[in-house]
Amino acid sequence: MNIGRKFAAAAAAVFALGTAAAAEPITVVSWGGTYGQAQDNALFNDASKNTGIEIIRESGASMSKACLQVESGAVTWDLVVTGSGGAAAAAAKGCLEEIDYSVVDVSDFYPNTYTDHCVGSDVFATVMAWNTDKYGAPGSDGAPNYWADFFDVEKFPGTRAYRANNVDGALEPALMADGVAPEDVYDVLATREGKERAINKIRELKPHIAVFWESGAMQAQLMKDGEVDMTTGWNGRFDNAKKDGATVGYTFNQALLDYDCFAMPKGAPNKDTAMKFLAEVSKPEYQANLPFHITYGPTNRKAYEVTTAPDELIRALPSHPDNVPMMVPVSLDWYAEHRAEALEMYIELLSE
Repeated sequence: MNIGRKFAAAAAAVFALGTAAAAEPITVVSWGGTYGQAQDNALFNDASKNTGIEIIRESGASMSKACLQVESGAVTWDLVVTGSGGAAAAAAKGCLEEIDYSVVDVSDFYPNTYTDHCVGSDVFATVMAWNTDKYGAPGSDGAPNYWADFFDVEKFPGTRAYRANNVDGALEPALMADGVAPEDVYDVLATREGKERAINKIRELKPHIAVFWESGAMQAQLMKDGEVDMTTGWNGRFDNAKKDGATVGYTFNQALLDYDCFAMPKGAPNKDTAMKFLAEVSKPEYQANLPFHITYGPTNRKAYEVTTAPDELIRALPSHPDNVPMMVPVSLDWYAEHRAEALEMYIELLSE
């Protein structure tokens, strides 16, 4: 009788354990629009199917919200998509788990596309985009080519759009437009005076900024609707907007070369399972699919060996060797040390 009871209790415990393990999906948070759809189609859906790890997909990714969850001790997110600068700043605040690189294999990743707290998911560029009906196609005579053109409303009259409520990629273009050499941008921005110089340049443009965009989906919609003539934003969003009929073009000249990444909030409720899922979506066969859905380059170099993408598409990626020398690599060290101060100054400008 006692043996039977012990066996029944043990069996019940094993069954309960297995049920609990199977009933714990991970929450993966990204952005909306074509970017979120691209990740679903290229990464998340197949990775979930192939691993058996159920995921709850949410939009509205934000490192600020992730840090608020950590600070309140109520973490519900397991993996969050973020820009590299936002991840660097969140890691500096102690908001992120360290990545377990015994689980996640980055041996074939490009250098500088992962950190202790962030694994690169794709390479993108922050560019200036414009209405090609108004200013001409990229590379044509008279078309804008540098950030100085974006800020020159006499030579290129028209309405502008600029980033709202987030300083990532906002100050660097202003400094280059003000004459700072691309290679000196972060040295200048490391000083209070340099930040003020960038803010003042944006302040000059502000009367011509018709819209402050809040998301990549909004960037694309602004160009599709013809609501503004020029905007800052992410190259893949504009390529997809063009596919949808927008008269939009952009240049990689002086663009900011950056990468999106996966980060894990400190105290993620399903840390071990999320780490396994992160390892899966970091494999080259998933990253090789991404350019078919949005023109962002892979961080895993082996993706270029297995992709079936045509040469024309590969050459359009920010990470293509022909494009990289034209751009300014984003400094994660600067964002880790200076982002909080820069953001405070930028928000103050927006509230004027």
